[in-house]
Parts: sequence; C-alpha cells; structure tokens
Amino acid sequence: MSNIIRFPVIAGVEITTDNEGRFNLNALHHASGLADHKRPSKWLATEQAQDLVLVLQTLSPSEGLAQNPINTIKGGIAPGTFAHELLAVSYAGWISSVFQLRVNQVFINYHTGKLQQPKVPTRLDLIDMMRETEVMRIAAQAAQERLSAELETNRPKVNFYDRVVLADDAISVGKAAKVLNTGSKRLFSFLRQNRWINDKNEPYQLMIERGYLYVKLRSWNHPNQGLQHSVTTLITGKGLAKLQELYENNGAVA
Repeated sequence: MSNIIRFPVIAGVEITTDNEGRFNLNALHHASGLADHKRPSKWLATEQAQDLVLVLQTLSPSEGLAQNPINTIKGGIAPGTFAHELLAVSYAGWISSVFQLRVNQVFINYHTGKLQQPKVPTRLDLIDMMRETEVMRIAAQAAQERLSAELETNRPKVNFYDRVVLADDAISVGKAAKVLNTGSKRLFSFLRQNRWINDKNEPYQLMIERGYLYVKLRSWNHPNQGLQHSVTTLITGKGLAKLQELYENNGAVA
C-alpha cells in the first residue's frame, strides 16, 4: 500500500481536488486562517484573477492545462470553488507572499511524493497514550494535594508574615509586643539577650543592616542643658516576622 498522501495538507487542512485535479480554493482560504475579506470570491473579482483565468482558458489542454480552469461545485459532500494549480498558487499569493511560498512548496512536495501519510495510531498506541495521560493526571493531582497541605500547614505563618512585612511603617517595641502577645519589658529583655539592642535599648548596627530594626532620631532644645538628642528603636515588618520565628523556636538566637 502506498504511503503517498491523497491530498496536500496545509496548516492541518486537507486541500482537496475535483475530478480534474483542480484545487479547492475554499480549503486554501481556511488554511490561511484569515477572515472573509480574503475568501476566493473576493480574489476572483479582481482584474488580476480574471486575466489569469482568461489566459488559461485560451491554452490548449495538450499543454497540460485544463480547458476550464475554474469549477464551482454547489452542494454535495465537497462543495467549493476549485481552480487550476497555477490559479491556486496565485490566489495564495494574493492572500500573502509568505502563504504563497508555503503553498507552492507543499504542492511541489505533493507532486514529488515527499509528503508522507501520517502514521495512524494503532490500538496499542492508543492504550499507551491513555496510560501516559493517566500517569500524568495522577502525578499532577498528587502534587496539587501536597501543595494544598503545605499551604494549610503554613497558613498562620504566611498570614503573619504578610501582615507585618508588608507594613508601610516600622512600629515601636511596645506595639510589637502586643502583636507578639507578650509584654513590653519582656520583649526588651528578649531583644537584649539576643543582641538586637544594647543596654541603652539602642539597636546594634548589624540588626539595622539586616532590616530588622530602624532608628528614629529626635532632637530638642533643653532650657538648661541645650540641644538634646534621643534615639527610639523601632521594629520593622521584617523584624517582626523574624521575632515570630525566634519565639516559635523557643527564643533561639538570631
């Protein structure tokens, strides 16, 4: 049995022919993927197409050309406008130059037998595809279940992190203590023990560089002592998230 295809195929569309070998222009239009403004009737109404049809009609069938280059079939199982191959290639060029080159090459391969019949899957092929699809479905379902479980487990931490890390402004240690459900003095002591702040409750430079703490400087004029300065330690959203992690790890050092 020959493996040469019966009709050329372009963009997955079979370009059928009539009994005299004229090609289906409607199938070509469908293969182009373009709208109605490029349908065959629009092209056949152009002066260029009419000239080509007239020239082909004057040529002798002995020269390998059909006496009637255009054939319109209405109704039946294969309706459409069928045209001589030269007209079909010209119609493709009217659609676009790139499409014309593609159609021309497919027609050449079609005539030279280079277009091969695609392999028809056997029953065993279909069974293998079904098995592979089922394996992929089970794997995807298992991955989705694992992800859902991880999200559910981490939901409290995720909610806390989103709530504080995305905060616009740093907050005081007192407010941070309320967020962490602890006391202000206890949190200050915890920060000193873990070397976030010194004995004067001023942040260490390392904690500032890590983005955990923020320093707010304030200056004022004292009537007797002159210009005075104060340092207020604030905790950033990132710092709160880190403190939450430390608390969950029983006060481990950062």
